[in-house]
Amino acid sequence: MIARDHEVILASHEYWMQRCIDLAKQARGQTAPNPMVGSVIVKNGEILGEGFHPKTGEPHAEVFAIRAAQQTGVDLSDATLYVNLEPCNHHGRTPPCSEGIIQAGIGNVVVGAIDADPRVSGSGCDRLRLAGINVTTGILEQQCLDLNEAFFHRVKTNLPFGIFKYAMTLDGKIATTSGHSYWITGKEARHVVHDLRLGCDAIITGGNTVRLDNPHLTTHGLSEHCPLRVVVTKSFNLPEEANLWKITDMEKTLVITLPHQNPQLQQKLSDHHVEILELEDISPPIVMKELAKRGCNQVLWECGGRLGAAAIKAKMVQKIYAFVAPKLIGGFTAPSPIDDLELNLMTDAINLLQPQFQQIGTDFLITGYTR
Repeated sequence: MIARDHEVILASHEYWMQRCIDLAKQARGQTAPNPMVGSVIVKNGEILGEGFHPKTGEPHAEVFAIRAAQQTGVDLSDATLYVNLEPCNHHGRTPPCSEGIIQAGIGNVVVGAIDADPRVSGSGCDRLRLAGINVTTGILEQQCLDLNEAFFHRVKTNLPFGIFKYAMTLDGKIATTSGHSYWITGKEARHVVHDLRLGCDAIITGGNTVRLDNPHLTTHGLSEHCPLRVVVTKSFNLPEEANLWKITDMEKTLVITLPHQNPQLQQKLSDHHVEILELEDISPPIVMKELAKRGCNQVLWECGGRLGAAAIKAKMVQKIYAFVAPKLIGGFTAPSPIDDLELNLMTDAINLLQPQFQQIGTDFLITGYTR
């Protein structure tokens, strides 16, 4: 009977934690440098209040849930607050959520994952327990960790989580021998790419991709959010007209280059509100450090094989998204997605961890982690 009761309680906890995760996802790509967090307050199986953290500087998820619950006038001493990430316990742009929970008189708190941020890292739960609140942790823990894997990576390494995405034919080509590449995959796969961009804070591409493909690198209407579009170029040999130079309130472009390159074009692009950043070193680690300073949690490498290989060799890529179209192009000189990684033995190959395979329309997607 006790085991049965435990199963019922666990199932209830998992149900409401999944609700927290779903709420948190509503702010995908918009919370950096903060994590995605959702919260629900429940009593007798009914929701009293819920909310999610919309963006940095705004109240945290628990605050929205508490405000809504307090408006009901219901006693919260035997209510349960669910949250997918440990409540914060430090003063930042907003007061600590741990104190807000205590002041609200909530009796029970269920947490998905402990926060890796050293300013929290268990202290939030400890503070709640010291106040006499019953705290349960580890509910749908892996799903909660996966939701904020980019945030956890940045907190631990001070670098954004890097994703390298490419589309290729069945024989491993990203373009024909003439350089033509539209379209390798179908519209269903391209929709997945647009959704992937939605969850990123920046997209990095190279000058050659701008010259050959003239990409937009937007979410194509899936969201008002558009990641910062970053062009990395040594020579600044870029076209005067390009889709990336079209700047709006939501669509911004940053060009990172070496000092004193093509000053006339630099001035012209600056006049069109394209940001230019000159650095003595524009290697992938330096670029990622710059994006970390700007608060990026997750960065998408959507570039050619040379820049992609450099990012992989520098360990700036943690995950691969490889779209494969059932097409054959052929040609020894047709470009492939990744340039030389200087691996001479098959035993040196990078084996992807946790690989997954799925069909999307007529195409296929393989994902996995490089670490």
